[in-house]
Amino acid sequence: MGFILMGSFFFYSIVPLKHKWKVLLIFSYLFYFINSGKYIVFILFSTLSIYFGGLLLNKIDDGFSMAKKALPKENKKEFKSIIGWQKKCVCVSIVLLNLGILVYLKYSVFFGQVFCDLLSIFHIKISNPMQNMMLPLGISFYTLSAISYIVDVYRGKYKASDNLGKVALFLVFFPHIVEGPIGRFDLLGDQVYEGHPFDYKNATMGLQLVFWGLFKKIVIADRANMYVNQIFNFHDQYDGLYVIIGMLLYTLQLYAEFSGCMDIVRGSAQMFGIEMSENFARPFMSKTVSEFWRRWHMTLGAWFKDYVFYTISLSKAFMKLSKKTREKFNAFFATLIPTSIAMLAVWFGTGIWHGASWKYVMYGIYYCLIMILGLLTEPLFRKLFEKMHVNREGKIYKALQVVRTFIFVNIGMLMFRADDLKIFGQMFISMFRNLSWDPIRYGELFDVRIGMSDFLLLLFGAIVLLLVGLYQEQGRHIREDIATKNIVFRWVLYYGLIFSVIILGAYGSGYEVAGFIYAQF
Repeated sequence: MGFILMGSFFFYSIVPLKHKWKVLLIFSYLFYFINSGKYIVFILFSTLSIYFGGLLLNKIDDGFSMAKKALPKENKKEFKSIIGWQKKCVCVSIVLLNLGILVYLKYSVFFGQVFCDLLSIFHIKISNPMQNMMLPLGISFYTLSAISYIVDVYRGKYKASDNLGKVALFLVFFPHIVEGPIGRFDLLGDQVYEGHPFDYKNATMGLQLVFWGLFKKIVIADRANMYVNQIFNFHDQYDGLYVIIGMLLYTLQLYAEFSGCMDIVRGSAQMFGIEMSENFARPFMSKTVSEFWRRWHMTLGAWFKDYVFYTISLSKAFMKLSKKTREKFNAFFATLIPTSIAMLAVWFGTGIWHGASWKYVMYGIYYCLIMILGLLTEPLFRKLFEKMHVNREGKIYKALQVVRTFIFVNIGMLMFRADDLKIFGQMFISMFRNLSWDPIRYGELFDVRIGMSDFLLLLFGAIVLLLVGLYQEQGRHIREDIATKNIVFRWVLYYGLIFSVIILGAYGSGYEVAGFIYAQF
């Protein structure tokens, strides 16, 4: 990606403003072709499907606007209903086409095995006819972006673009194609297409964010990866504190890597004058699991809220269900039951989006159950705390909430990293077996693939992340604040960051090359 970034930035800076978008499009397709080869046809198909589908929706809307002027008032409602049905057919067809490709390529083996398992209940044994296939780069991310585009046009949020290049660049823009953030056309389309003159502040600020992301990825995540792989790959050889540290380091690894990748993405885009959506907002400072997911992978959560939760909640069938629950239950349960059903759909989708495996399905349902349990028990705890005169706004109570949420999240991370649900169960139980401080006291913990110096660097990295997070949590912008300091302080800090990546990075003899975790999704 470094070659693509530098090459595209060079040409982007020298070509005329009106042609800058072409530079991004060419280099984005070049990047995609280098990494996916012939599978580029799938993103081309998605691009053409939403482009022509959007134009067809425009045509239907324009035809209705012209026709309704000449229609008698009594016929307008019927005609509007016909037009609405036509638009729904177009939208659903485009969505199903794009989802169908994703499901076939990513989930056909999983669903094939589910089908075989169901037949085995009736003593019908067949082998899974489906085979694993190569996934196009970023298909899980660009499919969601494509769906958001066509659904937003259908809902009338904006008119479909008649510029194929603009729609194509929106989907294939190289910084976000691998791991997101999941783009929305109304936020990104104009930015990537309109062209921006070279701006020294954007270039330097973007580079700072890129190096900060590299620090998180190379110094922290890749170093933690060594210990994590050893524990999870040979889980039957470890228990107690070894597994707990492995779980905690995986949480640190995933956060440092994924948020680091987002920093690289956003920094790369900022160099071109393009502002991309944030995907993380200090998630480990959350007081509840629902708050955690509003701060973690924010664009994915927002996508499921806008296109799954609201779609279900506002459907006619759901409205009828809500009406029936209001008739049979009190106000609390009348709201809780329909909300829980919509949440279950969202979290099933969130889980399986991550991968074709039951562990990912349960990963989503795990968080769903915690949230539903929280809603269900909230009235009980509210009354209990009132009787006990517990100050729920106090610092101690909020700190305990953060710790509780952190524990729930780490259990979820253990499930996410384990090879399957059976291994997750074994590792969860093994955390409480032979639990003692002896591995630290005798130094045995520090001989698992990495040494004491690596653990100290991980501790240092975690503290840096914590301090930066606390600073940002106060509403302050660290890069802007650094820019106001004197030049000596600034460049000492910049060079310190650059050389820490070069000197402290986990690469070379004894280290493993670690790819981006979310790239596999």
